[in-house]
Amino acid sequence: MAMTLWIDADAAPREVKEICYRASERLKLATILVANQRLQLPPGYSHLSAVRVDGGPDVADLYIAEHATAGDVAVTQDIPLAALLVPKHVVVIDPRGDEYTPESIGERLSVRNFMDTLRGQGVETGGHNVYGAREKQAFANALDRALTRGARIGS
Repeated sequence: MAMTLWIDADAAPREVKEICYRASERLKLATILVANQRLQLPPGYSHLSAVRVDGGPDVADLYIAEHATAGDVAVTQDIPLAALLVPKHVVVIDPRGDEYTPESIGERLSVRNFMDTLRGQGVETGGHNVYGAREKQAFANALDRALTRGARIGS
C-alpha cells in the first residue's frame, strides 16, 4: 500500500510546505494538504493535492485522522491531532522536526492542556521562537527519517 504524506496546512509554515513539496516530487509521493481555506498549489508538482474542508475548529484535523492509515506520515503542530494519529501507526512530526511517539504523546497532550488552561486564566505563556534556518533544517532531516520509517511500517 502506498504511503501518503499529510500536511495540516492551516498552520504549517511556508518553508515546511516547500520542503514537503520537494520530497513529494523526489519520491513520487502522494502529498495531501488539508485546510479550511482554499490553497493555491504551486505548479510543476504532480503528486500534490489539496482538500478544503468546511471551516470550524478541528475539521481539517478530523479529516486527516479519518483518512490517514498506518505507514503514512503527517506534519502537524496540533497535539490533539497527533494523539489521534500515533495509535494508528502514522508517523507524526511537527514543523520543528520533533516526532510525536507513543511514549511522548500522552505527556505532550497533558502539557498542552495545562498550558491551555493557564492561557484560559489569562496567564501569558509565550510562544515559539522564530522559525529560522536551524528549525527548517531540523524539519527536513526529521521528514527524511519519518518517510523512511513510514515506508517500513506500511510495507
